[in-house]
Amino acid sequence: MTNLLTGAAGFIGFHVARRLLDQGERVVGVDNLSPYYSVSLKEDRLRQLLQHPNFTFHQVNIADRGAMQEAVGGLKISSIIHLAAQAGVRYSLENPFAYIEANVVGHMVVLELARQQAALEHLVYASSSSVYGGNTKFPFSEDDRVDQPVSLYAATKKADELLSQSYAHLYGIPQTGLRFFTVYGPWGRPDMALWLFTEAILTGRAIKVFNNGDMRRDFTYVDDIVTGILAARDNPPARKDSGQGGEAGGGAPHRVYNIGNNHPEQLLRLIEVLEDALGCKAERILLPMQPGDVKQTYADLTAVERDLGFKPTTVIEQGVPQFTAWYRDYYNL
Repeated sequence: MTNLLTGAAGFIGFHVARRLLDQGERVVGVDNLSPYYSVSLKEDRLRQLLQHPNFTFHQVNIADRGAMQEAVGGLKISSIIHLAAQAGVRYSLENPFAYIEANVVGHMVVLELARQQAALEHLVYASSSSVYGGNTKFPFSEDDRVDQPVSLYAATKKADELLSQSYAHLYGIPQTGLRFFTVYGPWGRPDMALWLFTEAILTGRAIKVFNNGDMRRDFTYVDDIVTGILAARDNPPARKDSGQGGEAGGGAPHRVYNIGNNHPEQLLRLIEVLEDALGCKAERILLPMQPGDVKQTYADLTAVERDLGFKPTTVIEQGVPQFTAWYRDYYNL
């Protein structure tokens, strides 16, 4: 099977590529190596992937229609796993156009590529738990309203879901959107809390704890996320399966699922687990909530467990030490 994987040099994309390659599949990776965070980290991920003979890479901006067409020219793509995006809630306040280009225009380009692939079986794409905005009903269900985003990032991810729904309806392209909940693990992103806390603690700096630590997140280990992505890929929706969480709607072959841990952890508990893993205490600076952030995320996994058999297995007491062990090894600490 030939898989087109966008965001192949990214955190989740790297882990998906490794799993696919270990299974003997072919992966055509696309990434623009954006400088949003360390390009050298992305290059280090790529160096590992390029050791596999079944991996090819194209440094391409997904919003560049011509370059994307050239990257897949002549290939018979069986599946597209579309993970490339401009990530981060807070950065969207500084550079909003980066989100429109990557997340909306880029998604549209991928949809058009999918429409031209006669052999395509399924398009799986990354959405986000951010679409739930300031919802106060917990856990978040795919049936909840998601039309009141509190960040531009969330708005672009909801726009992706709507674009995919329309293309599934118009052209019958089987698609599944996955709403990820706070992914962490080895080879992670330097802009995320676990990495920032680890870096600060090991260099003797204080950590910034927003909303005075009164936050809960459905921290999800990256290996569990990859398992969910591939379970989705292997189960494309039929036309009758249209809807949120696989509910039959008699319409387009498009589904949206939560992929999380179904166990929100207090931010202060994450810090305690991290301190134990590192063997040292953190100095904490308590700060108010940041614009665009939400107090709590909590995934209802009823639909994805029912339809795809997805059940996360990694708690933070296991996952955080695996991240810190990787971090120390990566930086020779």
